[in-house]
Amino acid sequence: MKKELSKLLRYKLHFSIFLLVLFHASAMIGVSMGYKEWFVSKTPFTLLLSSVLLIWNYPINSPKKWGFAGFFFFIGMLAEWIGVSRGWLFGEYAYGENMGPKFDGVPYLIGVFWAVLVFVTGSIAGKLSQNLFVKIFLGAFLMVFLDYFMETAAPIFDFWTFKGGVAPLENYLTWFGVAFFLHFIFQKFDLKGNFRFSLALYLTQLMFFGYFYFLYSV
Repeated sequence: MKKELSKLLRYKLHFSIFLLVLFHASAMIGVSMGYKEWFVSKTPFTLLLSSVLLIWNYPINSPKKWGFAGFFFFIGMLAEWIGVSRGWLFGEYAYGENMGPKFDGVPYLIGVFWAVLVFVTGSIAGKLSQNLFVKIFLGAFLMVFLDYFMETAAPIFDFWTFKGGVAPLENYLTWFGVAFFLHFIFQKFDLKGNFRFSLALYLTQLMFFGYFYFLYSV
């Protein structure tokens, strides 16, 4: 019975990783072939798919994990709302129309993305070190590292745009600060999850945004 369950979980993981690669690689190819508008408009679906697969594989299956997911979502939304409405924290920027419904200018999906990234990078960092500070630092660094590549694709895909067209240094410093706080919570409460899926999701996102970074800015 345990052997069959292990095999089923392995198939679920492989199928989920296949979907991640399929959707992100298809978008990369489609945009490169001139179908940017069609693929960009599907961004909310792709982000939601990644979130659903995280819930399924991580898994987020307990009141504790759901509670922290909600907390990470709330803090991400709050930081973004302050940034958009006041021009503080990240610099002056505004969200476009390709991330779905918004609350006072902030897409709900960006809050979901904050939560997803904390779970994913927290799991990776937890695998790389046993030291609490190192785990927190690595998790925050991984989030900022991905954001660096995202900033190039964001205006092209009408995700968000900074005044002047370039994300300022304060954007990355604030990302790191907020991420550091969230990772402190994540590691302090010892949230556990599927490392292999977390790594696959992070690398898929890095591959996707890294591709467009080199395509449009190098």
